[in-house]
Amino acid sequence: QVQLVESGGGLVQAGGSLRLSCLASGRTFSMYAMGWFRQAPGKEREFVAAISRGGGSTDYAYSVKGRFTISRENGKNTAYLQMNSLKPEDTAVYYCAARSAIIYDSWAAQSAINYDYWGQGTQVTVSS
Repeated sequence: QVQLVESGGGLVQAGGSLRLSCLASGRTFSMYAMGWFRQAPGKEREFVAAISRGGGSTDYAYSVKGRFTISRENGKNTAYLQMNSLKPEDTAVYYCAARSAIIYDSWAAQSAINYDYWGQGTQVTVSS
């Protein structure tokens, strides 16, 4: 079992920045690839970013590429999502998720169904 707790959400003006954190507890954090997803009101949950167990591989949704950066510190059991140049359309509840995978697979990392554990989410609101 892995427990995930997100933090760092809030209200920010367009063009601003936020850094989300995802603290993991339970089993060894470095065993899991991590992902960030988001869900806006009335929309389906969508992929944002993913990172391999060691941090050497990352993937991003096209809509956030160049603005968001995913990272992790295995020694702190924490994954991060640095969000810059935020837009109103980035408004959503952001979730971190963990998947047990020996080999990082970019295609699999972008699908929510492939993740084993989820956090409770943190709200990000970007005002125009």
